[in-house]
Amino acid sequence: MAKVAKADTLRRRDKERDVRESNIIAAKAVADAVRTSLGPRGMDKMIQDENGEVLITNDGATILTKMKCFHPAAKMMQELSKAQDVEAGDGTTSVVVLAGSILDSTRNLLAKGIHPTMIAESFLRATTEAEKILESIAIPVDLTDRETLVHAATTCLSSKVVSSDSQILAPIAVDATLKVIDPDTAHNVDINENIRVVQQVGGTVEDTELVNGLVFPKVSSNGPTNITNAKIGLIQFCLSAPKTDLENNVVISEYAQMDRILREERKYILKMCKKIKETGCNVLLVQKSILRDATNDLSLHFLAKMKIMVITDVERQDIEFISKTVGCKPVAHIDSFTEDRLGSAGLVEQVSMGAGRVTKVTGCPNQGQTVTVLVRGSNKLVLGEAERSLHDAFCVIRCLVKKRFLIVGGGAPEAELALRLEQYAKTLPGEAQFCVKAFAQALEVVPYTLSENAGLNAIEIVTELRRQHKLGNAQSGINVRSGKISDLKDENVFQPLLVTLSAITLASETVRMLLKIDDMCASI
Repeated sequence: MAKVAKADTLRRRDKERDVRESNIIAAKAVADAVRTSLGPRGMDKMIQDENGEVLITNDGATILTKMKCFHPAAKMMQELSKAQDVEAGDGTTSVVVLAGSILDSTRNLLAKGIHPTMIAESFLRATTEAEKILESIAIPVDLTDRETLVHAATTCLSSKVVSSDSQILAPIAVDATLKVIDPDTAHNVDINENIRVVQQVGGTVEDTELVNGLVFPKVSSNGPTNITNAKIGLIQFCLSAPKTDLENNVVISEYAQMDRILREERKYILKMCKKIKETGCNVLLVQKSILRDATNDLSLHFLAKMKIMVITDVERQDIEFISKTVGCKPVAHIDSFTEDRLGSAGLVEQVSMGAGRVTKVTGCPNQGQTVTVLVRGSNKLVLGEAERSLHDAFCVIRCLVKKRFLIVGGGAPEAELALRLEQYAKTLPGEAQFCVKAFAQALEVVPYTLSENAGLNAIEIVTELRRQHKLGNAQSGINVRSGKISDLKDENVFQPLLVTLSAITLASETVRMLLKIDDMCASI
C-alpha cells in the first residue's frame, strides 16, 4: 500500500510540475511576442484580421487584444494587459514583459525545490516593498504646471508610431484633459464621456487640432453651410414616410391611387418640417436609423428651403455627448419637439479639409465640460494609430490627476527597485531571501529590453546603469537618443508613478495566481 501511495504522489507531483511548466511557457511566449515593441525604439506589429483589414501598432493592449490565444495562461496575459489599460492606460507592454520575466525567474526557484506558496508569499512581500521604494523616489507634480504635464505626455508618445508628432499631440492631450476637469477638486477624469476624437482623412498628423465644441464628419447636402446663433435640435425619429409594423404590401392598380399616396406622403413630411421650423430650430441633428431611412430627399428638400442645416447619421453613442455640449435634449417624437428642448451654439459651419468636409459647432454654452479632438492623417492606418496614441496620452494625464506623482522613465525606476530589493532580500530569512532576490533581478528585464530594442549593447548598458544606481543616482536611466546612461530628470523624461506602480502590482498578482495552479481540468 505504501508503494502505491508513493507512486501516486510522485505522479501527482510530475503533473503539477508539467502544468506549471506549460503555464510558464505559454505566458512567456506572449511576453516575448510583444517584448520587441517596448520603448521609444520598439518595433511595430502589422496585424491582419480574418476580413483582410490591416492594423499597424506597437500598443501592447491593441496587439494582445487582436492576438488569438488558446492556452488559458496566454489568455490571462491578455487580461493582464487589459487590466493595466483600464487602471493606467499606459504601460500595457511593460506589464506583460514584467510578468513574463518574473514567471521565468520562478523556474529556477521551483527547480531548487522551493514550494510555490512560499514563492507567491515572498513575491507579495517584494511587491509591497517595491511600492514603498517607488513612492520614496517619486516627484510631486502640480496640475497647474502645464510644462511638466506636457513632458509626461511626450514621454508616453515617444514610443508610438506617431512619435515624430509628439510635440503637437502632447500639448493637445494635456489641454483637452485639463479643460474637462477642475484641477483643484478632481480625482479622476472620464475620458470616454467628456473627450471625443474624430478622424478625418486628409492632411497630416501635424494638422490635428483641439475644438471647443463638436465636429461631425457629415455635412448638409443642399442646405445652408454657415449659421450663426444656431438653435440646435436633436431628433431620434424619422423624417420619412411611415412604414407598417409588419412586412405588408400595398397593391396599387391605377395612377390616381399612386398620386394620392405621394400626396399624403408629401403632406405628412411637410407637416413635420413646419413643426420643426416653428420652434425656431435652424440646425437639425438626426440620429441614424436601423429600421428605415432617417431622412429622405423630400424632407431634406423642405428643410433646405426653410434654411435649416441638417446633419444626418448621428451615432447613438454620441447622443449624450452632444446633449451635454450644446445643451439640447433628444426628442423621440415630433409632438414633443418644442423650443425648450433646443440647444444653442455661436457658430455652426462647414469647413473644407483635404478631399472632404466636416461640420464644426463652436461657441457652445457649456464650455469646459466637453472637448473634441479632430485628428488628421494621410490614411486610415495613421488615423487609427494617432487616435490610440492620443488615448494613451489622455490616460497619462488622468493618472497624474488620480495620483499626483511623477517618476523618471528609461528603466531608472526598475533599476532602482532591483538594487533596493536585493538589499531588502538580505534582511529576510531562508527561502524568502532567494525569492525576493529573483523578483528583483526579474525587474531588470525593462532596462535590458529598452537597450536591446534601441540597438545598444544591453549587457554593457545595464551594467553601467547598476553602477550609477549603486553610486546613489536614482534618476539615472537609459537615454536612447545618445545611447548612454544619463540623468533623465534633466532630459525631462517623465512618466506617472501610477503606471509603474500598477504594472508591478498587476504583474506580480498574475504571477502569484499562475504559481498556485497545480492542475487543469476541462469543464463539463
